[in-house]
Amino acid sequence: MSRSWVMPVIVAALAAVGIAMLGATITDLGPWYQSLEKPAWTPPGPMFPIAWTVIFALAAWSAVTAWRAAPNARQADWLIGLFALNGFLNILWSLMFFRMQRPDWAFAEVMLLWLSILALVVVCWRHSRLAGVLLLPYLAWVSVAAALNWRVIELNGPF
Repeated sequence: MSRSWVMPVIVAALAAVGIAMLGATITDLGPWYQSLEKPAWTPPGPMFPIAWTVIFALAAWSAVTAWRAAPNARQADWLIGLFALNGFLNILWSLMFFRMQRPDWAFAEVMLLWLSILALVVVCWRHSRLAGVLLLPYLAWVSVAAALNWRVIELNGPF
C-alpha cells in the first residue's frame, strides 16, 4: 500500500468503526423490541451484526476509493460530506427506532437514509465504478430494513 493511501484508509476505518459502535450502543434489543410483533421474514438476530460489519467495511473501502479518484479537492470534500451525512442518518435511525421507540418516525427517517445511500452510489460511481458498486449491498440491506420497519408499524401501531 502506498503512503498516499495510509491516512485515508485509517480515517475511513475509524469513521466506520465509530459509527458502527455508536449505532450498536444506541440499539436496545431489550423488552420493548422483543415484545414487538415482527414479520416471519425478519432476518435472524445474528445476521444483523454480520451484515453491518460487512456493509461498514465496504462503505469505508468505497469512501477511500472514491475519494482517491475524485478529480479535485472540492469533489473529494463533497464526498466526505455525503458520507458524514449518511453516517449521521444511520445513527439517527437507531436512535428513533430503538431509544425513542418510534418506528413511525424511524420509517420517515429511513427514507432519508435510503436516499443518502442512493446519492452516495451515484456520486461515487462517477469517480469510480468500484466505489459505487461497493455501496450496493448497503442500499439493498437498508431497503430490507425499511420494509421491515414498515411492517413493524403495521403489526404494532399506532406509536
